[in-house]
Amino acid sequence: MSGTYLGMPPFPQAAAVSTKNTRLRANLTHATHTIRDKRAAAVRELPDWARLRAAGAAVKDRTLRHLDHYLEQLEAAVTAAGGTVHWAADAREANRIVTSLVRATGETEVVKVKSMATQEIGLNAALEAAGVRAYETDLAELIVQLGDDLPSHILVPAIHRNRDEIRDIFRERMADWGRPAPEGLTEEPGVLAEAARLHLREKFLRAKVGVSGANFMVAETGTLVVVESEGNGRMCLTLPETLISVVGIEKIVPTWQDLEVFLQLLPRSSTAERMNPYTSMWTGTTDGDGPRTFHLVLLDNGRSDTLADTVGRQALRCIRCSACLNVCPVYERAGGHAYGSAYPGPIGAILTPQLRGVGSELDASLPYASSLCGACYEVCPVAIDIPEVLVHLRERVVQGGEATVRGVRTRIRPAKGHAAERAAMRAARWALDHPRTALRAGQLLAARTRRFHPRRLPGPGRAWTASREVPAVPAESFRDWWQRERGGKVTR
Repeated sequence: MSGTYLGMPPFPQAAAVSTKNTRLRANLTHATHTIRDKRAAAVRELPDWARLRAAGAAVKDRTLRHLDHYLEQLEAAVTAAGGTVHWAADAREANRIVTSLVRATGETEVVKVKSMATQEIGLNAALEAAGVRAYETDLAELIVQLGDDLPSHILVPAIHRNRDEIRDIFRERMADWGRPAPEGLTEEPGVLAEAARLHLREKFLRAKVGVSGANFMVAETGTLVVVESEGNGRMCLTLPETLISVVGIEKIVPTWQDLEVFLQLLPRSSTAERMNPYTSMWTGTTDGDGPRTFHLVLLDNGRSDTLADTVGRQALRCIRCSACLNVCPVYERAGGHAYGSAYPGPIGAILTPQLRGVGSELDASLPYASSLCGACYEVCPVAIDIPEVLVHLRERVVQGGEATVRGVRTRIRPAKGHAAERAAMRAARWALDHPRTALRAGQLLAARTRRFHPRRLPGPGRAWTASREVPAVPAESFRDWWQRERGGKVTR
């Protein structure tokens, strides 16, 4: 499994390829429509959903405003409960910490419960380079790993695969990673799940080290929370002797009362369930119960820089429910791999460019991976205004300007390829600032030459008109029509 998305092409190029894959589009359409319909029914059951959503956003905003305080409180609580806390400024430091902790145990295998933070930092590849093999135990993550693939969805990483493809992957690759697939394996869901269960059971019983993420961390007690649907998380969190959890610093909530809000919001928005089948919680270590050693790696990796952006910081509210992916027309057609990030879809389009910056072609293209229809904002359980952040990041890409990079306030240069756009916007601003002269002259010229206007633009405008025609210019402007029909005075 690659473990890295760096070096992938910009979104428009990747999407141009994926949208031609009819099987991919069929798989995504079926899956996303099914999930979002079930979610809508689950949400309608709660008459106070809007108030829960507002409460979730308020708790997250309050926590982010005082993040330093709550992180220190969490560290003290985890330490008092017998755990050890490590601070990782970036992916390299986090990988170094986890690798050294695994090596200290003398083990060469770890079992993992699905963790987007470890995907973000490329932990599997770092462990492999150190001679340690990481086994994914979430069913969808197992499919992705066996297929030498990359996740394409936050909740259902193998959403781009159908049952026939999964059967073939199990038949061909399971033996390379452990117990082979049973003879006569079919594409029936129950049969595939049983093959995965048998394959993973021996790993659960043998592994001495587990690696996890966490959905939430409760500052007041140092408790970590993982919610999942299969039970693999429970096995990873309880059977190994050593547990290492890699968690983004934004996953913290102040109190158990705050946690209650999110345990209502998350399952209905993600799996359309009233509550998750498995909600695992652990606080440090306890003699005779669970792992004997617990390490918590708190990951920054661009989150502090994101926090410094008063508009973009709302992306840190995200609870990884994937509701925005399931309603996004762009994601549905392009698929998750086109985003070149562990975080696909609308949330990835605003989170990744803030965590990684907009210096690469890929990251600079992500804020444009949206139609700005607003469906993502409507379903977000913590009211992240994704369209607002997308427009904000587009401005950063085109205009550059001040941003925080690795804790230092820096002036970012505009991305390449937007000089014509900037020139056009400056010209438009000047014309609009002079309505009686420049704007009116431009309108008259456009009206009188309208029969000669092309339907497709040349040069930089070619990309815009590749999928749409230039709007026809009316014979007269609205101001002229108003003056002629109503006799009104044209004012500025």
